[in-house]
Amino acid sequence: MSDQKLLRGTMILTAATMISKVLGLIYIFPFTAIVGSTGVALYNYGYLPYMVLLSLATLGVPLAISKFVSKYHTLGDYRTGHRLFKSGIIVLSITGCFGFLLLFLSAPSLAPLIVDSSDPGGNTHDDIVFTIRMVSVALVVVPIMAVIRGYFQGFQSMGPTAVSQVIEQLVRIFFILVVTFFIVQVMNGEVGTAVGFATFGAFTGAIGGLVVLMMYWFKRRRFIYEQIDKSTVDHQLSYKEMYKELIAYALPLSFVGLALPLYQIIDLFTFNQTLMANGMDQVVSETYFGVFSGTAHKIILIPMALATALSVTLIPTITKSFTSGDQQTLQKQITQTFQIILFLTIPAAVGLSVLSYAVFGSLYGLEDLEIGGYILRYYAPITLFFALFAVTAAILQGLNKQKYAVIALAVGLGVKLLTTQLLLSWLGPIGGVFATYLGYITSLAVTISAIGKYAQFHYGFVAKRALLISIFSFIMAIGVIVINLGMRQMLGEVTRLAEWGILLLGAGVGFVIFMFLSYRSHLAGQVLGNRFRFLKREKAKQQQGN
Repeated sequence: MSDQKLLRGTMILTAATMISKVLGLIYIFPFTAIVGSTGVALYNYGYLPYMVLLSLATLGVPLAISKFVSKYHTLGDYRTGHRLFKSGIIVLSITGCFGFLLLFLSAPSLAPLIVDSSDPGGNTHDDIVFTIRMVSVALVVVPIMAVIRGYFQGFQSMGPTAVSQVIEQLVRIFFILVVTFFIVQVMNGEVGTAVGFATFGAFTGAIGGLVVLMMYWFKRRRFIYEQIDKSTVDHQLSYKEMYKELIAYALPLSFVGLALPLYQIIDLFTFNQTLMANGMDQVVSETYFGVFSGTAHKIILIPMALATALSVTLIPTITKSFTSGDQQTLQKQITQTFQIILFLTIPAAVGLSVLSYAVFGSLYGLEDLEIGGYILRYYAPITLFFALFAVTAAILQGLNKQKYAVIALAVGLGVKLLTTQLLLSWLGPIGGVFATYLGYITSLAVTISAIGKYAQFHYGFVAKRALLISIFSFIMAIGVIVINLGMRQMLGEVTRLAEWGILLLGAGVGFVIFMFLSYRSHLAGQVLGNRFRFLKREKAKQQQGN
């Protein structure tokens, strides 16, 4: 029964995470229309340092606390988990306030490292300082939510986390869109002011999420205290012992979770400075950065999130198979995980790359179409690398070899740091894209080899699957390119409606081609049959026919 409860909770949390990510993609369209790509860049100037400090302030707390609390609940000790919960709120409140002060006070020092502010029309130092300081306030509240969410998850109750995540996102997005529209469109205010207030949405969203969690707490506290009173064991751990165990759980989770923000932080402090030093206009440079770190980045996270959500459901079973020594099941589960990732992300990456101009133009408009389509064309395939790293890191955690995921990230970040400025100077804006590729390829070399070693996993079959999926994706790309070129030739004038037509027809044709090839070759049934019944039935019919 507990396994069913955990599976149901995991599905609820996965669904909530997907909803939050989709909402995070949808709001960026009207937000970009209001503030422009340079406004999106300014938003990220504040949001990226905030995300890094938030991760450091919380240190992977929700998952770590849930693991700690669940462990002692299993042993019949509800009191130890509750002691950690109460002290955790105090400790995380302190780290959150420290993070807030650090970010708030360091804002004037960070601004010159991001842009020189030498060109008229670009974001000024005052804009950047204001934006950073407005978003920093959220650090006071969000770590407290992390503790409460982790505690509820320790009871295998994912509902509070799921609902609070969605409400937090809805409140944040509502605040961002209303305040930016009012300042820019109604009051004819400055974009810098509007974006600064928009980042304050992180705080208002956090308050919304915290209210939801408090409602759950007051509703369930009687049950929780009853459980504590019925504890059959009290380990009487000291605070030092509790936090030593908690940090052992949290550090690998926190560090791996920092992957994307840390990569983007490197770009934050090198992108504009390098391009402007090589003669690029500040406004153009900031537009490229807004697309690279914001608008295009949001698009490529969607296929990554879907693939990761479907495959990570296998991670608990991987842990169980590894612990029990069931090598045959372990090999099958890892193989299935890789197949799902490759099947979903390779065609998505190819499709986004081929239709990059149509995707960007239809979603964000035509104002920055040349820049947006150009960046997205080269950046789209990174979704495969993001997904592979997230899943290989999770597999290593299942194998209790998470230190190799940390090593992989550290090595990849080193490569990114060493190559970004050089590649930006050589290749222009896409240099930052290729530096990210090099970093992730290096990280994947470490995680993939570690899985091969410690799970005794052989990649021959997965390599064949990757080749087959790549061939199907290449055939799909040819069909989509023909549709893309034919539609552009027929429509002539570039309009947003035309871009929507090209996108919908091109994506539709691409989907049909790829799924037809996958279905006829039995690939779809073999990879997704357990998730889609009609594919499973087709696979069974084929086996009977043979």
